[in-house]
Amino acid sequence: MNTNAPMHDLIAFILEIDRLKGVTRQTRPAGMERMENSAEHSWQIAMMALALAPHAAGPVDIDRVVRMLLVHDIGEIDTGDTLVYVEDGWAERKAAELAAVRRIFGLLPPEQAAPFVALWEEFEAEHTPEARFAHAIDRAMPVLLNLASGGRSWRDNGVSHARVVRRIAEPIRQGCPALWAHLEGELESARRRGFFHE
Repeated sequence: MNTNAPMHDLIAFILEIDRLKGVTRQTRPAGMERMENSAEHSWQIAMMALALAPHAAGPVDIDRVVRMLLVHDIGEIDTGDTLVYVEDGWAERKAAELAAVRRIFGLLPPEQAAPFVALWEEFEAEHTPEARFAHAIDRAMPVLLNLASGGRSWRDNGVSHARVVRRIAEPIRQGCPALWAHLEGELESARRRGFFHE
């Protein structure tokens, strides 16, 4: 690793990723009126992965999962957040996000940037057990916050129960089956209680 990289370049990178705190998501933190930001989301799902690691579909390198979750939304600094329940236009969004990821990590020396970009690409491809577990955690967190808020952002954004299940069931089932077993019943209960835009 290059330890001779100018400190001001490294600090420039750190200050650039500070902008993730300004990316507003479509979900409110539990018990709060304001929307969460993408930096909060990344921190929370990294902690969630650590807590749920014993329930992953199979053995995972949890340190790799946490690193993946910490970088997975970095591109939103340039692209903004997209509501997870959107069903169209993902290829274009992900291409723009990859360009942003390369720009942002490109502020680092190449030997530091490349592993970060590779983690982002691994997360997106969902081919490894770590990426599948990371995806399960990422998809579950907005559900948990909506369940805690009576489905507020689901109703605000016109999201139906069927749309939520269609978007999250398979990734969560593949990466963390025990989590899906829990959420499936919670979502059905929420549907009966009017948490969704139906």
